[in-house]
Amino acid sequence: MSADTAAEPARESRRSGPVVVFSRWLENLSDTQYAYLLLTPVFVLLGIVAIYPLLRTFELSLYAVSTDLSSVRFVGLDNYIALFTGEKNRFLPGGTTFLPTGFDAASLLDSALVITLIFAVASVLFETLIGLGQALVLDQDFYGRRWVRAAIIIPWAVPIVIQGMMFFLMFDSNVGFATPILADLGVVAPTNTLNDTVSATFIIIVADIWKTSAFMALLILAGLQSINRSLYDVARVAGASKWQQFRYITLPLILPTIGVAVLFRSVQAMRVYGIIDTVSSCTVVPSLSCMVVSTFNTHEGTSAAIAFVTAAIIGVVVMGIILWQGEDAI
Repeated sequence: MSADTAAEPARESRRSGPVVVFSRWLENLSDTQYAYLLLTPVFVLLGIVAIYPLLRTFELSLYAVSTDLSSVRFVGLDNYIALFTGEKNRFLPGGTTFLPTGFDAASLLDSALVITLIFAVASVLFETLIGLGQALVLDQDFYGRRWVRAAIIIPWAVPIVIQGMMFFLMFDSNVGFATPILADLGVVAPTNTLNDTVSATFIIIVADIWKTSAFMALLILAGLQSINRSLYDVARVAGASKWQQFRYITLPLILPTIGVAVLFRSVQAMRVYGIIDTVSSCTVVPSLSCMVVSTFNTHEGTSAAIAFVTAAIIGVVVMGIILWQGEDAI
């Protein structure tokens, strides 16, 4: 028997080793399976930092914890039932309710859930429209575009605490310069602006729009710059107007980007904290506490129930946006 013949079994053994078997397994995977394999570490990390805390929050919501933390008692869904039936309203500041007690304006604006939804819908809507306008301007080639981009990004870079104090001072009834102007227009209350629920809600929405429109503009601008410019050349040759170019080329191609931007902002708006905490710490508007869990820091079960309800609403919003966008949003 030759040396080559004797070495053949050894080579075959190496070819069928663990590394070779794993390599062949990878080669037989479809593109979709390979993509999910690469995303496995992300899924594991997401489970650790997101899913586990969510499940732990739901578990905590099933217990009643005494104020002094001396006893813990399993109550099942009692915290959720009490929350939606109004039994937990006594724990909210200033007579605020979690759900509205009626359909009149006063009852709706006293509801923490309604105020949160109003803030989220209004802020995301106007941030998207303003951000789209800013992105369309920044997508043009003009002298000084670099400085315009910097000016648009500056509000996004302002810390939330400074932003909150800026708008608090602007609309303060004693020293603010914006209150008299808007009061004459009938937009805000003429006095005690930050102590009025409607006026304070309007101010916080404006503050959030001022800061976060730049975020939407940057995301939409990325979508605009990915469009093939030759499409516009063809459209101009065909005699399409600017509006037709926007309607039939720009808008359809950036809709997936807008969907992702709206998705991010909706999630952030539903769990808003910083700007409301900054402004409400300087004034007395109980309903502006919205669904901030720290309001219930001595009622852990109720806090966890509110946090889980908020997460469920965010999940519904996210799934709605994904279904609206279809596969392009994934």
